[in-house]
Amino acid sequence: MSFFISDALAQAEGAPAGDPLLGLLFPIGLIIILYFLMIRPQIKRQKEHKRLVEGLGKGDEVVTMGGVAGRITDLGDNFAQVEVSDNVIVKVRRQAIEAVLPKGSLKDL
Repeated sequence: MSFFISDALAQAEGAPAGDPLLGLLFPIGLIIILYFLMIRPQIKRQKEHKRLVEGLGKGDEVVTMGGVAGRITDLGDNFAQVEVSDNVIVKVRRQAIEAVLPKGSLKDL
């Protein structure tokens, strides 16, 4: 008579429970891989950039993150004045300086 509703049947005993730490092994492994492939290299780049910004000096030839190249004429705590051309001075954040060029590079550009 149970045409639309199936009869409830008793199920067999479930699979034995395994070690609960074994289930955490995969997520922990993913976190470790994520740390070594993404987080650690980013921290290393941040430290290198911080060292570069702290080592800036007057007269250094630099390139900003926006692609502007020039020579540093004055340094402040947070900002640097960069001479882009003769008598053209731009004020940029020190953190925006991407690279220090070798001396004389601006003449080649």
